[in-house]
Amino acid sequence: MTRMWSPWIKEMERPVLLGAGNSTAVQEFVLEGFPAVQHLGKVLFLLHLLAYLASVTGNSLIITITWADQRLHTPMYFFLSTFSFCECGFITSVIPKLLSIFLSGRQTISFAACFTQAFVFLFLGATIFFLMALLSLDRYLAICKPLHYHIIMNPRVCFLLVTACFSLGVFLMVVPVIKLSQLSFCGPNVISHFFCDLGLLANLSCSETRSIETLFFKLVFFLLFASVLITVIAYSNIVVTIMRLPSAKERQKAFSTCSAHLAVLSLMYGSCVFIYVKPKQTSRLDSNREAALVNTVVTPLLNPVIYTLRNKQVHQALRFALSRVMLQK
Repeated sequence: MTRMWSPWIKEMERPVLLGAGNSTAVQEFVLEGFPAVQHLGKVLFLLHLLAYLASVTGNSLIITITWADQRLHTPMYFFLSTFSFCECGFITSVIPKLLSIFLSGRQTISFAACFTQAFVFLFLGATIFFLMALLSLDRYLAICKPLHYHIIMNPRVCFLLVTACFSLGVFLMVVPVIKLSQLSFCGPNVISHFFCDLGLLANLSCSETRSIETLFFKLVFFLLFASVLITVIAYSNIVVTIMRLPSAKERQKAFSTCSAHLAVLSLMYGSCVFIYVKPKQTSRLDSNREAALVNTVVTPLLNPVIYTLRNKQVHQALRFALSRVMLQK
């Protein structure tokens, strides 16, 4: 009698996580990290910790100074402060866990935490790309349509545009993450990355994942294509307008700013195309980990400098804030 019921009892004992359809034997995953340089754990911990703190500090400074100084209450700085907020959340979803791997070698992550990390990473990453396209559009209107800029970019429109960026980020990424979390995972449970990458999680599932991988590929392709298209059209018009400026000094200054912006955009778009725009996830290379570091460490570190801290208005706001602090003392 016991033998007859034992298979049913074992099936009932399996944990059901993140959805009624997910019957899985895997309760946690192992993040492989960077096994080739694991012996340099403490050095890598220090380097990534410094980069993380510098990035969070820079982006937090942008948010604080933007909301504290009324002279920066403009559409561009509203978008930039939102962008910085997303950057802080984006890197915080990944880097603290990577630091714990480097320092203590603790590579395990629970099933629920893994899929939560995957969603937050993808959702904020998608939102960042839409915000980058929005920043390009904002610069296009400011440079090419200066007389209509403040009419078009009024506070209500700015709020709706930012809300649309967040909504699109959630809408595009919540479906594949939920669908994948409801599949069966019966082992192995080692993820060859330093965070819970959705493509690698799909490879670990015991269920058929072709439809989810195809859906994810199409969503990422749409995200990158739409963002790149808006950015290319905006900056193409900006370049044409700059070429018509009468002063060579003004042209040089404008090109300097645009080239810095485009350099950061190229890093982000290039690394994401390399990592995600592949129909077959099994064809990924180990170098994807290095490419992912560009998005999670390098560009969040560069963005505060490129987009804001080189700006004279921000320098004036910082000097004003420091002078007020000194006077209070």
